[in-house]
Amino acid sequence: MISRIVYHFFRIRANLKYWWRERFTIPGRLVWAIIIFSAMVGVDTNRTTAFQVFCFFCVVMLFSWFFSRFFSCSIQAERRLPKFGTVGRPFHYTIQLNNQGKRRERGLGCMEIMQDDRPGLDQLKKADWPKGLWARLVRLGESSRRSYPRGLVSPLPDMGPGASTEIEASVTPASRGRLDFLDVAIVRPDPFNLINSFKRVSRKQSALILPRRYELPPIHLPSVRKRQPGGFSIAHSVGDSEEFLSMRDYQPGDPLRRIHWRSWAKTGKPIIKEYQEEFFVRHALVLDTFPEGRSSLIFEEAVSTAASFASSVQTKESLLDLMFVGAKAYCFTTGRGMGHESLMLEVLASVNPVAGKPFSVLPPAVLQRASALSGVICVLLAWDEERRNFVRELKARSIPALALVITDKAADQDEDGGECRFIHVDSMAEDLAKL
Repeated sequence: MISRIVYHFFRIRANLKYWWRERFTIPGRLVWAIIIFSAMVGVDTNRTTAFQVFCFFCVVMLFSWFFSRFFSCSIQAERRLPKFGTVGRPFHYTIQLNNQGKRRERGLGCMEIMQDDRPGLDQLKKADWPKGLWARLVRLGESSRRSYPRGLVSPLPDMGPGASTEIEASVTPASRGRLDFLDVAIVRPDPFNLINSFKRVSRKQSALILPRRYELPPIHLPSVRKRQPGGFSIAHSVGDSEEFLSMRDYQPGDPLRRIHWRSWAKTGKPIIKEYQEEFFVRHALVLDTFPEGRSSLIFEEAVSTAASFASSVQTKESLLDLMFVGAKAYCFTTGRGMGHESLMLEVLASVNPVAGKPFSVLPPAVLQRASALSGVICVLLAWDEERRNFVRELKARSIPALALVITDKAADQDEDGGECRFIHVDSMAEDLAKL
């Protein structure tokens, strides 16, 4: 737990640092260092002339501030963002700038203003904090920093009236979810090159950042075809129409779409077409969303593991169900014309851990679909009695289950009895490559 005073101290300190980097150029910061140093050594004006240096640079800084107040330009900006990005990979995009003024603009720069993504006090209070004062202070200092760099100015070429230019920009997302861009700032230093002046062009846009994905070896999933509840509608939606079986007389309750109109015209009475239920392969990808006080890193790596399977499992001839619990139990299906893997990745980009609910909410949501499943991949946040019983119940119903446990502790692979595989957060790529 952290106190409100300590939280605001770190927050204000970080804000001052960002303001200092954005507002002052490198020469401007050097001038401030000279001002402070000369003020310290020039206190006694009878023994040193350092106060003259202090006065000179104070006047220079004052003139810089004065000139910075009169900056104006008629530059318009437009971003061209990709729809998706990925955690840990550079997110490249372009910014189109157009000079709509009547004068030539020189010495301009461009800087992004992005949404503040730092956690609030309530989020930090709910976080799992390390032991030890120093470790807590380091963690708090990290949380007060933004995930995306600020104060980085991209220089612009000279732009005449009506001229346009395009610059390439990139940012490396540190977390999944929505990446919000607020404004494009047009920057120009004062004549002394000490203070940056800004004109903010409001351009609120966003892109979806998908979870990090790891390369997986070929995963051999069971290919046993199971009968799919839902009959003709589900089979038809995935490209597997039911197989025609026979013809019979109409009975009350039969759907009208199964009437064979030619036979009705010949016999004078309604005739129904009978079909045999279709069977096909269906796998489930189950994500444990119950951290129960564990590190948020474990949950994020679990989401990345699920995303790796969602993008690796071949769904050309099978279905893949993503199952997890949020506000309620969710099931998203892809494969065989029922959606692309990008749909599942979009869902995983927005999934959040569940607080206030036990893990016992998840098994019933999966087991009620067990009769239609050919196999299950479970991505778990722990290996306790509840989760162990869940995996055993799946196997007791003759459903092959691959259980992966994401952990931040040294795990003895022999302790699991072969029922699960431990994946350590510090060696995710290596452990997943050994599956």
